[in-house]
Amino acid sequence: MGWARTLPLSSSVRAGRAWARRHLDELGWTEQAAGTADDVLLTVSELLTNAHLHAHSDAHLVLTWDGSCLYVSVHDGSTHLPRPREAGPDATSGRGMALVDALADDWQARADERGKTVTACFHPPGRPAH
Repeated sequence: MGWARTLPLSSSVRAGRAWARRHLDELGWTEQAAGTADDVLLTVSELLTNAHLHAHSDAHLVLTWDGSCLYVSVHDGSTHLPRPREAGPDATSGRGMALVDALADDWQARADERGKTVTACFHPPGRPAH
């Protein structure tokens, strides 16, 4: 089961987060796995922000549920792969991928000729990893 939405550069991260929350509601995650749902929504926010702010690109957001893992994927127009990094205590940015790394059960990034896709995997509580 999956859902996809394009969020133009002019759209807000809030709109993407609200869209993702509706689908998490459909899956029952906001009630049955509220902490994990919050982690998913924070990850959606970070990945959309990276697409808009750093890639200066529309963001293509895809949620895919395979019964074991909820995959959150964001594609943007930059081929530059993200990585977690240390942000100083006074830094106003630079923590996004470190957050994704801490929140997701797993994540990966891959580039292609049209940009890159970052995908994070979330298992609901009580479910074993792949």
